[in-house]
Amino acid sequence: MATLIRPFTGLRPVSHEAAAVAAPPYDVLNTAEARQRAEGKANSFLHISKPEIDLPADTDPYAPAVYAKGLENLKRLVDGGVLIRDTAPHYYVYRLKMGIHVQTGFVAAASVAAYDVNRIRKHEFTRPDKEDDRVRQIEALNAQTLRSPASCDGSL
Repeated sequence: MATLIRPFTGLRPVSHEAAAVAAPPYDVLNTAEARQRAEGKANSFLHISKPEIDLPADTDPYAPAVYAKGLENLKRLVDGGVLIRDTAPHYYVYRLKMGIHVQTGFVAAASVAAYDVNRIRKHEFTRPDKEDDRVRQIEALNAQTLRSPASCDGSL
């Protein structure tokens, strides 16, 4: 049986930029809230996860220009040294705190095929429109960006 998960070389913010990059998940803020939260914060991950905030207010959030802007913003943070690639593959541990609730998780690489055959279990019901949006973003950025920092395969 093939290995189910494996480490990967992720992108993460340099330590002195971590607080500036940190942002809520893309799906907890609407566009207006994200635009307000990221105002004056050029390195906020919201410019990658919700790139419509950098386009005119009437832009369709699913338009190709939105995904192109996300790629542009990701490249800007990488080229500017705000996000750096680890030199070796790792598993990444994270902790989320909201009030008294604390949740710890980890990030690893896995195959879509393992998910399709239920070797990796779904943790929640996801709406098809959100799935389609995230697939388009992953394809445009060549990165999975559901959580900041981005995890990429290195082709930037």
